[in-house]
Amino acid sequence: MTVPFTMTIDGRPIAGESHFAVLNPATEDPVGQAPDCSHEQLDAAVDAARRAAPAWRVLPHSDRQAALRRISAVLMERAEELKLLLTAEQGKPHDAALYEIQAAAWWIGTVADSELPETVSDAMPGQRSVTRRVPLGVVGAIVPWNFPVLLAIWKIGAALLTGNTLVLKPSPHTPLTALRLGEWLREVLPPGVLNVVTGGDTLGPWMSSHPGLDKISFTGSTATGRKVMESAAASLKRLTLELGGNDAAIVLPDADVAAIAEPLFWAAFTNSGQVCVATKRLYVHEAIYDDVLAALRVIAERETVGDGAQQGTRLGPVQNRAQFERVKGIIADSKAAGHRFAAGGDIPEGRGYFVPVTLVDNPSEESRVVQEEAFGPVLPVIRYSDLDEVIARANASEFGLGGSVWTADPAHGAEVAARLETGTVWINSAQGLTPFAAFAGHKQSGFGVENGPEGLLEFTAPQTIFVPRTDA
Repeated sequence: MTVPFTMTIDGRPIAGESHFAVLNPATEDPVGQAPDCSHEQLDAAVDAARRAAPAWRVLPHSDRQAALRRISAVLMERAEELKLLLTAEQGKPHDAALYEIQAAAWWIGTVADSELPETVSDAMPGQRSVTRRVPLGVVGAIVPWNFPVLLAIWKIGAALLTGNTLVLKPSPHTPLTALRLGEWLREVLPPGVLNVVTGGDTLGPWMSSHPGLDKISFTGSTATGRKVMESAAASLKRLTLELGGNDAAIVLPDADVAAIAEPLFWAAFTNSGQVCVATKRLYVHEAIYDDVLAALRVIAERETVGDGAQQGTRLGPVQNRAQFERVKGIIADSKAAGHRFAAGGDIPEGRGYFVPVTLVDNPSEESRVVQEEAFGPVLPVIRYSDLDEVIARANASEFGLGGSVWTADPAHGAEVAARLETGTVWINSAQGLTPFAAFAGHKQSGFGVENGPEGLLEFTAPQTIFVPRTDA
């Protein structure tokens, strides 16, 4: 962990003019020092990407596919090494870290099999139109701290396959895995095709307003997404914004409590609740409310939160101090409101950003724990009696990222799902995303699409060429 970390600009290692400390959220000790990119270094990264763009753009699609497969191979070959660094800077347990890296390898290898569409029309006499997809140019990718490897790969794979070059900025809370990946990929990609820069709060705004970037792909909070959209407006940058969510799960009265308890628990608490599509509001029909709450309590008492580097840990700390204080504030607000706690609620003393699994028993709809996205291991469990009314409550949010329905009748569950105002809905599961299906937020949860064929097209523009015909 003491090896110096460098940015990757034009295929070369670049040190920062200054550095900032990256902390282990389980111990609050430094993991390493990340370079703090200057504006001049960002300019150099963008310039390198622009110089590399013409050759990368005209490279045969099969060659770009092969490059993505080499990235996949690097991730698999170095997964054990990278997982230690990921746990150290992000906090998630070793098994979860390894799973994220292996998932990223599979993801980009799968994306490599994709082809871009071409539409040919002979409908007009005397001419043929051919519409193809062409790259936008240079993409700026801004990645959050909850899944720093996988979400970086989402953007790297789509951008590079479609012929764009890239400037990647990880979160300042989890920059080290991206820096290490950039270092390894210097041997895989031509100089300038992938540039990795790191920095504090000023680097993101520099990127979103930079005239040399043609698109920003951002994953993060809705509040920051609004700022990205505002600063990108001056140059009419293309945008993909994957933003916040306050995902509702609805448990119907026919659900098998024993069958759904475990997947329902992990729908809320995977990665200690730090998932954009985690269940953050759980509505349970009154007929089985007590049984569901009791089953979740048993699992919560079994799954203790601890240091991700320790054997057997399945739930790690909240990733950073600011988020830790936010989650503590939501719990404190529930205590002040007199809410009942079925599990958790007491923050341990000592080092590390540890929050126990917390179940809040039937808080009011207007309470902070229901209305706000905690993005931590806190779940309000809410009683309901009428289906139409609970669907209205689930939809009464500025967010519309994901949701889920839990039932013994999947066909009925799909009917309920169709009434939810969200981009993705699962039946009897949650959080399952693939490179084959579009992922997009509704309302204040996002702008644009990631993944699936539609997500690839977000990194392209249509170009139509009209060719004269002599056969008509």
